[in-house]
Amino acid sequence: MLNSFEKLRRSLSKTKASILGKITQVVSRRKIDDDLLDEIEQILIEADVGVKATMRLIESVRESAHANKLTEGEDIINLLQQEISKLLGRDSAEAEVVSPVKPAVWLIVGVNGVGKTTTIGKLATRFAASGQKVLIAACDTFRAAAIDQITIWAERSGVDIIKSQEGADPASVAFDAARAAKARGADLLIVDTAGRLHTKTNLMEELKKIRRVVNKALPDSPVLSKLIIDGSTGQNALNQVRVFTDAVGCDGLIITKLDGTAKGGVLLAIAEELEVPVDFIGLGESVDDLQEFNPEQFAKALFTQ
Repeated sequence: MLNSFEKLRRSLSKTKASILGKITQVVSRRKIDDDLLDEIEQILIEADVGVKATMRLIESVRESAHANKLTEGEDIINLLQQEISKLLGRDSAEAEVVSPVKPAVWLIVGVNGVGKTTTIGKLATRFAASGQKVLIAACDTFRAAAIDQITIWAERSGVDIIKSQEGADPASVAFDAARAAKARGADLLIVDTAGRLHTKTNLMEELKKIRRVVNKALPDSPVLSKLIIDGSTGQNALNQVRVFTDAVGCDGLIITKLDGTAKGGVLLAIAEELEVPVDFIGLGESVDDLQEFNPEQFAKALFTQ
């Protein structure tokens, strides 16, 4: 069975090929100069790292190389790993449930098809296994079979669920679940919401309503918005983070499907431009494939053959 780092290293193979693979080719038997740094800059931008993050990384590498009197092109690989770790770690935060006020509330949001239901099931399993009392609110009342799917995950995870019939008011379900979480002494309430296009104003208003009623039912509890992003989305992820942040805030990201994409460099763009912490990353379908994000391990995995 693979350990967590080996699983991460293998899962990032496509992203690694688009960054380390290409950089390794251009640095061989060359000296560090402006032409080489320009080529690496282009590789990073093409790997969805983003212009701002790329500029920061290139300048940091240039300064570090000068300060440490490094001249060989191969030295850039270690320097990049160090700088990427620093960039990703700047906004990292503890993702576990540590709120002194119970229950804490995680409002799970995102566009259609990012894997919200599966991720909620994995989160419930993880927190329940660590001794937390978890309650799920099934507030995706629009998508066919959504309630059935999240119910299966609740049963599999051994946690309670509050639900209603298809077509019910999502905010009403959220309110009932918030009251139930308080009454039952839950540590964490995970609120499932319907996937929505971030460009649809009426759907974003519905999210705001869900948050308002939860705040009303649990005025002393922390209500955290956790945005799920499909790792293969690339630069469009930045727009999603901005819109959802404007609507209901964004206290942390969960990046799914990183195992099947070459666009994992977008995590660097998000860290540089939006300063939103990544809590978890999804590396596959099984429960254990949801890993707590570790910036140092992520950077190491990107640069380990």
